[in-house]
Amino acid sequence: RARRLVGFLPSCAGCSIARMLPRRSLKSLALACHGAPRLAASFAPPHFAGFATVANRGAADGPVAEMVDVSGKSATRRVARAGCTVEVGTEVARQLAEGSVAKGDVLAVSEVAGIMAAKRTPDLLPLCHPLPIARALVSCRLNQAACTVEVEAEVACEGQTGVEMESLTAASVAALCIYDMCKPVNKGIVITNLRLLSKSGGKSGNYVAPSPK
Repeated sequence: RARRLVGFLPSCAGCSIARMLPRRSLKSLALACHGAPRLAASFAPPHFAGFATVANRGAADGPVAEMVDVSGKSATRRVARAGCTVEVGTEVARQLAEGSVAKGDVLAVSEVAGIMAAKRTPDLLPLCHPLPIARALVSCRLNQAACTVEVEAEVACEGQTGVEMESLTAASVAALCIYDMCKPVNKGIVITNLRLLSKSGGKSGNYVAPSPK
């Protein structure tokens, strides 16, 4: 039980501290750090010194985490597109083209997984606002010659904040679903180049990602 309390420490330090200290010291150390974020921060490695984290902020600095208040903003049309590339390898690409992957229709299931993930984004990212998503579309396109699957997600809503994270989450989870369904064939599948492709609406205006060089 005492070792479980080390979960209150910064994640990068918890496991190493648990190995170094005797059992009777763990409970008091974890409880002290839980009640004193600045003490917890002192256990972080030196290369983390410049980062603002939950652990290194105290009550005097304000809340350790805050979901931004958007109540004063007008609801407008928001659209965001995100994408990533899944490098599946020759054999997986062949099976995807033939529709012979043992777990079923990989691309269709992954598209549905991405849509479901877009709707659950606030459950995964704690400071994201729950938004009334009006549309979510995920496309998984096989490029057999390149042995890749190009994943693209588009999310739209009429809301007070944007849907960038929803589109990125949708693309990420669709790619993870491809990995899950194809890993019996190739465990070396690589998910790469996750990025926001474009967004429109809101105070910051439109954004289009630069074309790759």
